[in-house]
Amino acid sequence: MTTVFYGREHLLPFDTSRAVRLCLLDGPLGLGWKHSSMTSDFIAEMVALRFRPARRQYKLVSYDIGYVTNELIENAIKFRTHGEIVVEVLADADSFKIRVSNFVDDDAATRFQQLLSDVMAGDPGDLLIQQLEASATQSGNTSGLGLLTLMSDYQVHLAWRFEVDSPHKRTKLETYASMAIGLS
Repeated sequence: MTTVFYGREHLLPFDTSRAVRLCLLDGPLGLGWKHSSMTSDFIAEMVALRFRPARRQYKLVSYDIGYVTNELIENAIKFRTHGEIVVEVLADADSFKIRVSNFVDDDAATRFQQLLSDVMAGDPGDLLIQQLEASATQSGNTSGLGLLTLMSDYQVHLAWRFEVDSPHKRTKLETYASMAIGLS
């Protein structure tokens, strides 16, 4: 197996012994957008619950965690090949970490790696503005808009690990994200 890495290397050590793990199974009804929304809302509530006494902070943490989680799960649903999606979450006093694992076909892995090469080479804020302008004029590809928003507007640190499984012509993709929370 070949492994390729993009992003912030410090995110790769992920303490699964303390993580909450959810599996979205690819059953007869298939995985859809509603699964992303429900799962994201659940995770956001679970993490934000300890901030409930400070209503404003609770709402902010809940919204931010929900947005980040939903974006990552939607990408996993949108670009996956058959199989489950595993969502693992860690939260401590001042940070939220998530790992989303799924399988993609080789073509999707290649396209995504090219996008990540472009994203990692530029400034997320500048790239976000370029993508928004391209979207407004309908003249360009708006791929990566969600990831750029996470990086630029939410200061989310991201990393991706691709593990190629040649015999099955698919790649295991792990997306890692980390974001500060609970800061007044």
